[in-house]
Amino acid sequence: MKKVIHIVGARPNFMKVAPIHRAIAARTPFQQVLIHTGQHYDVKMSDVFFSDLGLPAPDVHLGIGSGSHAQQTARMMMELERVFQEHKPDLVSVVGDVNSTVAAAMVTSKLAIPLAHVEAGLRSHSRHQPEEINRVVTDRLSDLLLTPSRDADANLLKEGAEPARIHLVGNVMIDSLLASKAKAEQLPVLRTLDLAPRGYAVCTLHRPSNVDDPKVLGGLLSAVSHVASRLPVVFPVHPRTRKMISELRLSADFERNPNLRAVDPMGYLEFLALTSQARLILTDSGGLQEETTALGVPCLTLREQTERPITVDEGTNEVVGVDPERIRLAADRVLDGHGKTGRVPEFWDGRASERIADVFLRFLEGEQGALRVASA
Repeated sequence: MKKVIHIVGARPNFMKVAPIHRAIAARTPFQQVLIHTGQHYDVKMSDVFFSDLGLPAPDVHLGIGSGSHAQQTARMMMELERVFQEHKPDLVSVVGDVNSTVAAAMVTSKLAIPLAHVEAGLRSHSRHQPEEINRVVTDRLSDLLLTPSRDADANLLKEGAEPARIHLVGNVMIDSLLASKAKAEQLPVLRTLDLAPRGYAVCTLHRPSNVDDPKVLGGLLSAVSHVASRLPVVFPVHPRTRKMISELRLSADFERNPNLRAVDPMGYLEFLALTSQARLILTDSGGLQEETTALGVPCLTLREQTERPITVDEGTNEVVGVDPERIRLAADRVLDGHGKTGRVPEFWDGRASERIADVFLRFLEGEQGALRVASA
């Protein structure tokens, strides 16, 4: 029996792997092994997502934990080499752009194990972002490049990837969203927080470039406080962000404005219940840019670039950077009724995982030159 190993390490990975795991189980005879590197090791940042998404418990948990990019990636590579040699997979599947992804890519390359990259081809074109390095390296080493949109195909072709390696499958994160939305909205999240549908905003911040710089973080919090002067803003605070707010003594923004509500990180279903009924999202998350486009919720991305330009070109996303005044003006436009409406991009239809399973099946059955399944 052919064996496929899935690598997860951080919470964005879980939403992508869960539907792929289900689709492979339903459509192929392959054995599947789930390896959790432990890159996110807080229960609220990791374990709850497994139960929310119906993802089975990991077969292997490496427990890597935190560290610098080099330290974390090196420890992952050492442990993954041992696990791959033990399990002897026929294919390793990685998703996204975190350190777990690139670590697995480098180890499979050294061991001559075929590699599939789900969410290939996304580019911010900024090498200052560690995630951009992870994307480029992983794509370079992958045998199967599974892309969410046509702009990702174009990026890969421009970089010299062979067309036969590229498979336009759609956005697998949207598979999880569409499968979970109705269940999420039955949860009493809004009632518990005393919120009305479309009567609040949501903010998330976690990227080091935003939360590690006192000037940048202070400016972002001042802009979010402005939004909170107009309607409640729910702010699920990432552990890294909470630590920096405390160390930099920036908690006064929350104390002065009761509409700015800091809460603990939420599980997938709770957070989806919150975001799906929001009036506005402010975020530096890549995944939320995609989810808000699928949900039709206006999104302001608090970064200077995005690796998901389709959410700007076709969706509800606007990249506004980190200048507080620019953020305030953009938020006021949305709250005054002039937010982007957008449309759902091609192949963001809840069936990306099925197309991925079909690509894996063809590849492992020896049909490595098969045509793209997205046109089927």
